[in-house]
Amino acid sequence: MARDSTRGDRPFRRPPFAPPVVDSPSRLAIRHALPAATAQAAYTGRMTNTSHSKALLAALRGSWRSWMDAEQPPAPVGWQIFWTFVWAGGFALVFTVIGFVATARTVADWLDGSTWGLWLGRNYIVSAIISFAIQGLFKLVFRWFGTAWLATLAGWRRTAFFSAIPLLGTAIGWPIGIALIYGRAPMVSALTSGMVISLAVVTLLMSLLFHLYFSLRHKEIKARMRANEAQLRLLQGQMEPHFLFNTLANVICLVDTDAARAKHTLEALTDYLRASLGSLRGDDSTLGAELDLAGRYLQLMQSRMDERLRFEIAADDALRRAALMPLVLQPLIENAVKHGLEPQVEGGTVRVKALRLAVDGRDSLQVCVEDDGAGLAAAANRPRRLVAGGADGNGIALANLRERLRSRFGAAARLTLSELEDGHGTRACLVIPWQDARAA
Repeated sequence: MARDSTRGDRPFRRPPFAPPVVDSPSRLAIRHALPAATAQAAYTGRMTNTSHSKALLAALRGSWRSWMDAEQPPAPVGWQIFWTFVWAGGFALVFTVIGFVATARTVADWLDGSTWGLWLGRNYIVSAIISFAIQGLFKLVFRWFGTAWLATLAGWRRTAFFSAIPLLGTAIGWPIGIALIYGRAPMVSALTSGMVISLAVVTLLMSLLFHLYFSLRHKEIKARMRANEAQLRLLQGQMEPHFLFNTLANVICLVDTDAARAKHTLEALTDYLRASLGSLRGDDSTLGAELDLAGRYLQLMQSRMDERLRFEIAADDALRRAALMPLVLQPLIENAVKHGLEPQVEGGTVRVKALRLAVDGRDSLQVCVEDDGAGLAAAANRPRRLVAGGADGNGIALANLRERLRSRFGAAARLTLSELEDGHGTRACLVIPWQDARAA
């Protein structure tokens, strides 16, 4: 037990908030100089300020990525306005420097603070109007056409798009900004050669920056998507041994008691393996193929769970031609069986439904997997067994699925989990932009 040098030989009890390790000199000083309650308040305040600072930095980084990347979930309007003003400030400084390069003749001209303030203020007004015009044009285009089609732009088409929007925004915003400054719209005849050169240079610079950023972002997304698909193929190729072994063990038991059922199970296993391996060889699939694969998987699980598992798959024939990434339904159905139905003695029913609907004005495909099992709360509290890579059922499959969807469709894709209306069971719904398989 430590001794308090300021209190003689009386024992000094360590405050409950202090870590059980050797204290730093600063913490010791605070502890000995202040009463325990005051020291605890000081320590708690420091920790609170630290957490607030980290949260603010995380919000800044996230809002900046959202402002610069249309495929990220949109940031709150306040953050979007903030970053637009910051962006405008950077270009106002560029405008001002170019103006001084074109007009300043002496060192005194460069050191004239009043002139700097005057032109920086005027250029900030013009830059802000142009920046909001460009940002508004991007928002309108992405609202009308969505963001999924950005992945299809490559080469000169991508260059043309990310150059045309800033040019058009500059053409709209520059006259408005000049009119706000001088009280009248600028006349073409009044433009000097320096103004034209400055405007052209800054516009091309803005176009180049937008093009470079989004081109690099496009390459990054493509690389991540290829890595995710490769990882998926590896994981699916290394199918969980216990699933395959349990199925084969079930077949062995059925051979002596129900030969017809054993044959049916082997046929279902063969069809499932053939279908899943076929999906691994392609980058795209169809809703029909994925529903067939889901049906074969559920038939296999039905052979193990017998009457405890029932399933329904509902989708119009017209929907089955819709393009769908391979093996995106598999983890949703596996979760429904594993976390929803298996823990229940009576089992339950898995329902797979597909619809074509409009989401945010965009033609979309919705696929929902429902079960009347234990529900989300029970699944979260279920004891986990240790498997390779960590605890079983820790959400890795859903996290990987969300990353695949974001890499392919950006913010246009959604994956939601919710309790059913009666509070018993779970619904997992996947929404992606509609694409016909023949055009995918």
